[in-house]
Order: sequence, then C-alpha cells, then structure tokens
Amino acid sequence: MPPIPGSGLAKGLAVTLRTMTKKTVTEQYPDAQPELPPRTRGVIGLFEENCTVCMLCARECPDWCIYIDSHKETVPPAAPGGRERSRNVLDRFAIDFSLCMYCGICIEVCPFDALFWSPEFEYAETDIRDLTHERDKLREWMWTVPSPPALDPSSEEPKELAAARKTADKLAATAAEATQPPHPAPPTTPAPEENPASATTPAPPKNPASPETPRTPRNGGQTE
Repeated sequence: MPPIPGSGLAKGLAVTLRTMTKKTVTEQYPDAQPELPPRTRGVIGLFEENCTVCMLCARECPDWCIYIDSHKETVPPAAPGGRERSRNVLDRFAIDFSLCMYCGICIEVCPFDALFWSPEFEYAETDIRDLTHERDKLREWMWTVPSPPALDPSSEEPKELAAARKTADKLAATAAEATQPPHPAPPTTPAPEENPASATTPAPPKNPASPETPRTPRNGGQTE
C-alpha cells in the first residue's frame, strides 16, 4: 500500500503539538549548574608528574594545537660506579582551545596517563588569543576530573593494581623488619678444659726387629 501523501508532515506536526502542551523546564544557569554526564568532554587536564615529554600527543594531534617545550638534564648515578643518565624535563605544555576539536586522540595515545577529560566548560574568553592555556591552568583543571567508574565486582583485578599491591606489601615487610629490635644471640657455653691426667701419653717403642730367618733353598735343602 503506497504511503498517504502528507503523512510524514502530519506525524511531525503531531510531535510538535505534544511538545507544546508539556510544561517547559528551564535551567537557571549560571545560578544553577547543569548536571553533566560523567564522560563530558569539557577541557583537558594535565597531570604533570606523569608526563615524560614523549611528544606523542603533539604528533598525533590533527589540529596541531598542543605546544610542548623541554630540555635535557643529567641525572647522577643511583649507585657508586654507575653511569649517568639523561632525562627530559618539561618546560611548557600548552593547548590552544581555539583550534582544539575535542577529538580526544591526545588522551587516548598518552602512554603514561598524563591527560584526562574534565567536565569543566566555563573557560570562555573575550580574546581568542587567551584560549591558549598553559600547564598551570591545565593542572588546575586536573582536580576537576571525576573519579573513574567502579569496576565490575566479578571482573579480574587489573595487573597494575596487583603489581602495585605486591610492591607495597614487600616494602611494608621490609620496613617492619627494619623496625624490629635485633634478636639477642644465644649464650655460648665455654669449652671444657682438658685434664692434665688425661693427656695423651707417648706411644710405647716398637719391638726390636726380629733376626732374619734363613731362607730355605728351593732344591729341598741339598747343596751343590
């Protein structure tokens, strides 16, 4: 059966009429803050301690809106006789939110969990040049990142948590052994003194050698 002409228009008008009859609910922003979903993409927070300046986020950004500056420092050896190491030190980490398209690629590719989504959205500026926020501002937004959702109780424990718990238990056991007082050594009994009477006496002299017995001739005692 062919559709009736104008049925689509009638359905759309019906939806409009039903919506017009409902009571309008207006959120009184900014007096009342909206309730945002936990995975809202507002701004990007930076956890600076986890950043190793690998530049992976800046290379993968399709808008090239991440700016990173760093320098190398020499780290002395941890043990005597060791070799010095060099590490990257973060000098600048900035994001230009006038170019950012909130794709989240930088957060996904970060191998050390240094970038997180924050639901903060009140960062409008009157000048577009002020939308480039440095690492100090990104760090402030880090504290607005919501906690991750709870894991499924029936799921396996992540390997990272198991390794961290094992390391913590080992450190706690080492600290407990260091704080315990040393065990006293068992008393040693003195060795018994030797009795002079029981001293070893010299061995008696061997018996003098007996005279050599004559040999018996092989021809039955006959002499030639």
